[in-house]
Amino acid sequence: MQWVLTAAVIVIGALTIRPMGLSGQGLAVALLYVVNSVALLARGLPVHRIPRRLALVWLTVGIVAAAALIGTSRSGTGYLFAFFLAGHLGYRLDTRSAVTLAGLCSLLCGGVLYFHLGPGHHSLPPVVGFVTGIPVLAGIVNRSQREAVQSAIEAAEAGERAARAEATSAVLAERGRIARDVHDVLAHSLAGINMQLELADALLDTGDLERVREANAKAHGLVKESLKQAQWTVHALREDALPLRESLASMLESSGHRDALTVTGTVREVPVQVTQGLLRIAQEALTNAARYAPGGQVRVELEFAAASTTLRVRNRPATRPVSAGTGSGMGLIGMRERVALLNGTVTAGPVTEGPDQGGWLVEAVIPG
Repeated sequence: MQWVLTAAVIVIGALTIRPMGLSGQGLAVALLYVVNSVALLARGLPVHRIPRRLALVWLTVGIVAAAALIGTSRSGTGYLFAFFLAGHLGYRLDTRSAVTLAGLCSLLCGGVLYFHLGPGHHSLPPVVGFVTGIPVLAGIVNRSQREAVQSAIEAAEAGERAARAEATSAVLAERGRIARDVHDVLAHSLAGINMQLELADALLDTGDLERVREANAKAHGLVKESLKQAQWTVHALREDALPLRESLASMLESSGHRDALTVTGTVREVPVQVTQGLLRIAQEALTNAARYAPGGQVRVELEFAAASTTLRVRNRPATRPVSAGTGSGMGLIGMRERVALLNGTVTAGPVTEGPDQGGWLVEAVIPG
C-alpha cells in the first residue's frame, strides 16, 4: 500500500505540476519534482538500513524541496509531497525530532504561501501550507504500533529461546536419569556375572566341578536378577507407578534377603519419582553389600513420617571372603544425584556402634 500511494503521488504530480521544462522556471520545477520524488521513494527503505542522522538529513532536504516546489510551481499537487513526507517523519524519527521537523515543514510551506513567495500562492490558500505538518501525528502512531509489534516479536522470540533452553535442560536431565538407570542395571549385574564366570573358568583347571557348577548357578541367578532389574528400569523410564513397599519387598526376596524389610509409620502412596529413586538406592546398597560384605546380614527399614519418607539399608560385616575388585565409583554419585532431584538427603558410611558395628549404612530421606 505504501508503494502504491507513493507511486500515485509521483504520477499525479508529473501530470499536474506546471510548469515543467528544460529551461528557466520549468527546469527548476522539474529538478525540485525529481528531488521530491526521490525523497518520497526513500520512504520504502527499511528503517534499520538507514542511520538516524542520514534519515534526518534526507527528510530535511525533502521538506525544504517540498516547500520550494509549492512556491515555484503555478499549479498541481506538489503540496502532497509535503504532506506525505511530514507523515513519514513520525514513523522514521524519534518523537522530538519528528515534531521539530514537522513544525519546520508547516512554517516553510505556510510561509511560502502566506508571503506570496512564488506563483504557487495563487492556487493554494496559506492554511494548506500551515497544516502540512499535521500528518506527523499519524506517523508517530504508526511508529508506536511498529515498536509494540517488534517488542511483542522479541518477547515471543525470547520466550521461544527460554522454552528451547528448558527443553534442552529437560533432555539433559532425562539423559542423566537414563545413564543412572543403565549404570544400576549393567555395571553391577554384568560385573557380578563376569566375576562368577571368571571364577568358573579358573576352577575348570582344578577339576573341582562342584564349585564350577556353583559358580555357574550363581551366574544364572545374576542373569535372572538382571532381567528383573531391567524390568524395573523400563518401569522407571516409563514412569509407571509401582507400590514402594511391595516392590522393595520383592527386590529383597529376589536378592535372597527374606524378612529383611521393616516398615514403620502409616504406609501411603508416594510420587512415582520418589518410588523409583528409593528403589534404585536400595538396589545400589544391596549390590554393594553383596560385593563388599558377602554373607553379611542385611536389614532394610522403610519409615513413613508425616513430612518425609526414609529408607535405611544396613549390612553387617562380611562372613565370606571378599572377591578382589573395585567399583566404578558411580554408585554413590548416582544416589546423590537421585536424591538431589527429589530435594532430599543421602548419607553413607560405616557403622561404628551397635549390633551392626563394622558394617555399612545407607540412609536416604525424601521430604513430602
